[in-house]
Amino acid sequence: MAPRKKDDILNAALRLLAEKGYEGLTIEGVAERSGVNKTTIYRWWPSKAALLGTALVEARALDFDVPDTGSLRGDLHALLDGLARLLTTPPAADIAVAALGAAANSPELAEAARGFFADRFARERPIFERARERGEIGDSADPMTIMDLLAGAVWLRVVFRQVPLDDGFTERAVNAVVDGVGRPGDPKAGRPARTGG
Repeated sequence: MAPRKKDDILNAALRLLAEKGYEGLTIEGVAERSGVNKTTIYRWWPSKAALLGTALVEARALDFDVPDTGSLRGDLHALLDGLARLLTTPPAADIAVAALGAAANSPELAEAARGFFADRFARERPIFERARERGEIGDSADPMTIMDLLAGAVWLRVVFRQVPLDDGFTERAVNAVVDGVGRPGDPKAGRPARTGG
């Protein structure tokens, strides 16, 4: 399939998902929106979940550039700013929220969503490899946990709490993860208080 035709199909699928939700998304609708015959689409993707799985990973609407600022803190801040823009700017925001909601009710689409997050994490991993080489993090640091904490903070605030992100939110989130939440230099920071005699 020609790359441009494939892009048209994938972007049409995501736009229709944002507009009509997963239940309203059909291969026929994608064919009409993209100007591609539905038999051609079925030849490449046997179901709308399979089509969406490819679209979530490959379509430009959800694409992102992996930053390389020269520091872990800078890379994480840039990465989180990009995610915040994605989740607050249509149509990407509508696509992401619709895909998340649909994945909760469709095992096939849930598998596609797992593929999307696995692809993003694979692309983010070099940030942590560079940070290790620079001595910014140790071997025990878990990149997936770090990304879960940061990306989870944005998803929770924007999608579930539906609270606007202020200008300093991503910086505060990165600082909390990179620096910890205790007082600088306090050896007791983060330890539970002693109780009893």
